[in-house]
Amino acid sequence: MNSKQRAYLRKLSAMEQPLFHIGKSSVTPQITEAIDEALAKRELVKVNVLKNCFDDVKSIASVISDRTHSEVVHVIGRRFVLYRMAKEEKDRKIDLNNIK
Repeated sequence: MNSKQRAYLRKLSAMEQPLFHIGKSSVTPQITEAIDEALAKRELVKVNVLKNCFDDVKSIASVISDRTHSEVVHVIGRRFVLYRMAKEEKDRKIDLNNIK
């Protein structure tokens, strides 16, 4: 993903509310599975890490990204955005191919 595509995804995610909140139990298999399902349907997911979670936000984003085979678009404060392109072309909602 190049910088223009990343900027486009940041723009799309700016107005979105976080879909998931990670708390004191940090990254669990259930939250990973839920984010994976959301990525399959939406392609772009914003996640909020609550103050009672003592793990580093960047490391949480990296772990979830690895487990869901997605890319971290950006981390800002206690929020991060993940993107994964839909496997089927007919299911794609975000087209990054035209952005160069």
